[in-house]
Amino acid sequence: MNKLHIAVPELVLGFDTETTGLATSSERAISYGFCLYRHGVLEWTEHFFVVPDVPISPGAQSVHGISMESLRERYDRGEALSVEMGLIRAVDILRRHHDMGAYICGANVSHFDIDMLHRSYQSKFRKHLKDDRLDPEQLRILDVISHDIAMESRAQNPRRRNLTALSYHYGVRVGGHDALNDAQAACEVFFAQVAANTNDWSSIRPSVAAMSEADIAAFHEPTSG
Repeated sequence: MNKLHIAVPELVLGFDTETTGLATSSERAISYGFCLYRHGVLEWTEHFFVVPDVPISPGAQSVHGISMESLRERYDRGEALSVEMGLIRAVDILRRHHDMGAYICGANVSHFDIDMLHRSYQSKFRKHLKDDRLDPEQLRILDVISHDIAMESRAQNPRRRNLTALSYHYGVRVGGHDALNDAQAACEVFFAQVAANTNDWSSIRPSVAAMSEADIAAFHEPTSG
């Protein structure tokens, strides 16, 4: 059974990726977003892009809007990494913050983002993450989807539980399928979940996701028909 959280850990590291597709065994991350909160206050963010060694599926590109051409242009400008360097950088961030005692927060973060990271690492470096001092099974995970189901089961309420739906449910600014924005949105959702569990909203601060109000309005503008 998933744990019901009634307190926010001192260190919470938000983590999200945008990817070439949904199969964790064969697809790649093309952007990584990290954000660190200390006592619920945003302290640090990092967002970087990667040129994948597999195609970006049309379905994935339609969601996040990132094309292979744009990533190659970023790479030529020194603004994107190779798959290998992206993995090394992401693993280093996760390992350092795990060693500091941080909890990793995201939406389906274990079964998607971390699983894809692990499988890509094995594919490119022919070794397990544990060989480089990062054991996925030992990470302290805050999955906002699992936590929401622990708060209110699907039998009690069959509402949608993806990150966008949870953001709307808790009044958090949506991330809009941007890795950093979604990492921040997941943390904000978790903080709101803890407030709901304790009925104490005094520590909830305005959402800090980087997506502008105009961008959000455009992203969610209803289509005709």
